[in-house]
Amino acid sequence: MPEMKKKDLSGLLESIDRRINSLEQKSDQLKEEIVHQFHLISEDVISQMKLVAEGVMNLDEKFTREITDFRKESEHTHQEMMAMIKFSYAELDRRVSTLEGEVQELKRRVDQIERRSVS
Repeated sequence: MPEMKKKDLSGLLESIDRRINSLEQKSDQLKEEIVHQFHLISEDVISQMKLVAEGVMNLDEKFTREITDFRKESEHTHQEMMAMIKFSYAELDRRVSTLEGEVQELKRRVDQIERRSVS
């Protein structure tokens, strides 16, 4: 192998140095581009998260209203049912009382008939 001269070696080193500098610049540019893309993506993600959070808050408010309305309606229905049961109970109580009175009257009559037939 021929002996390299100092001038040739110096030129080779300069060429390698230029290539290294070029690679470093490209690496720095790539790094800056990646950081820039990351910032864009993270801003978009944050924006979407804010939209999701807003949607969750709206749903929470809607569910709260719906649950409140349901509870009011349920309470109203419960009160109506209780009134109907109370009315039905009162009607049944009246009918039972009437039947008890009629049974007492029939017993009294049976007793009178039995006393007449025994005497």
